[in-house]
Amino acid sequence: MRARPDPDRDFPWWLLAVVVLLGAAYVMVLTDDATRQVLLTLRKGIWITILVTVTGFSAASLVGLGLALMLLSGSLVARQAARFYVEIIRGIPILVMLLYVAFVLAPGLVALWNWMGLPDARTRDFPLLWRAVLALVIAYSAFIAEVFRAGLQSVDKGQIEAARALGLKRFRVFRHIVLPQAIRTILPPLGNDFVAMVKDSSLVSVVGVLDIAQLGKLTAAGNFRYFETYNVVALIYLTMTILLSLGLRKLERKLGKVHK
Repeated sequence: MRARPDPDRDFPWWLLAVVVLLGAAYVMVLTDDATRQVLLTLRKGIWITILVTVTGFSAASLVGLGLALMLLSGSLVARQAARFYVEIIRGIPILVMLLYVAFVLAPGLVALWNWMGLPDARTRDFPLLWRAVLALVIAYSAFIAEVFRAGLQSVDKGQIEAARALGLKRFRVFRHIVLPQAIRTILPPLGNDFVAMVKDSSLVSVVGVLDIAQLGKLTAAGNFRYFETYNVVALIYLTMTILLSLGLRKLERKLGKVHK
């Protein structure tokens, strides 16, 4: 029987092709004055995209971990409440969630703030940037919760019972036994969600946040160079996701070696 090939041992021809294509694209961008000007304009939105992605994903991961622990809790109320949240949120498209949070939930939170007698606030005091981040946190936390739940459940229960029999507290069992083993199962799908959020962060443009996509739309509307502008927009997103994917692959291999 033929041995199963190991993809990690393959020469990365795909990466070579990507490097050549991206290199050629950047040469074309930097040697054309109009396209280079578009790139200089859009680079202001790169930092907004990074801020939205990193902040949103970090918060969503914390919320998702909490939900996963609730899903595996011994409390029926906690399990049902977490399952209710996950199933409801996963059924709402991210674009709809963005619009709902920006124009329904945010004004509601401001009204609640004022009703509680706290210092008077107005809806416009809640920046659209943070409304968009909140929407991504709510949307992605439901998906990430399922990633954490599956990873935590993949750990052999016998090891957990043995650790508890040795007198280890619940937190130490989670910290030293469960999490180090679960991370190998969690990391690949979690990395996929991180890459997906980089792309989905472009949806914040619908509420006026000046990220890459929004600046691209405004730039194209001003110079009518749609071909050059959206080529640069696509090039920036592709560069970000490829670099992130390579970093996650390297981290995955390193963790795999550590736990062998």
